[in-house]
Amino acid sequence: MNDEELNELLEELRRGACGSDEAVGRLRRMLYADLGYARVDHDRLARQGFAEAVYGPGKTPEQCAAIVDELLKNGSGPVLLPRAGPEQVRAALERSPGGEVTPPLGEPAALRTVVWRATPARTRRVLVVTAGTADLPVAAECRATLRAYGFEPALLADCGVAGLHRLLAGLDELAKADAVVVVAGMEGALASVVGGLTGAPVVAVPTSVGYGASLEGVTALLAMHASCAAGVTVVGIDNGFGAASAVVRMLA
Repeated sequence: MNDEELNELLEELRRGACGSDEAVGRLRRMLYADLGYARVDHDRLARQGFAEAVYGPGKTPEQCAAIVDELLKNGSGPVLLPRAGPEQVRAALERSPGGEVTPPLGEPAALRTVVWRATPARTRRVLVVTAGTADLPVAAECRATLRAYGFEPALLADCGVAGLHRLLAGLDELAKADAVVVVAGMEGALASVVGGLTGAPVVAVPTSVGYGASLEGVTALLAMHASCAAGVTVVGIDNGFGAASAVVRMLA
């Protein structure tokens, strides 16, 4: 439910175009729909500034398809299906054609996101920086989510601290950014470096990339939390979606 839809309903009620019982029923559907296995939250865009996403893991292809369909028919804003497997993607697209798949089906992907009904373009500049090529799947999830909300994020890939000159070559892009997302595994030091080079909000995403002592991303997570660059925001390990959501809140 958004303000326009609510105003339209109230105007219909005022004109007598719908009765009070019908209005109550429509309000209930605007808030959420109970599908039995899921209570689909239609009102999240109005409350939080971004709509409910359909997290793929743990759901059957049929459940993913039904929830996406419900959000498209009765919800507002973009509809996202992150972390989706090929069968989930196919089932959702068969029931609700027109979704943009990142990366496309047929291409190898550790993480895949489908977006329907993206928000109109916004002018604020978002930059996504990765420490290594292995961090790109998480960065792709982040960028797909940002595009769903109207941003067109630029990408600086493979700029880790082992070759810091690669990041310094992109200082002009850093200077133009209204927000920066840093995606890094290993020791996660890139977030501190970027946080010391820009005054824009920085959201750091630790990834599970790295050898033994990286502890599947825990080392990067703790290092980012202990950053000496003040004000760096840190999300969970491999959570590109969460990083994008934080940026949407910041720049809304």
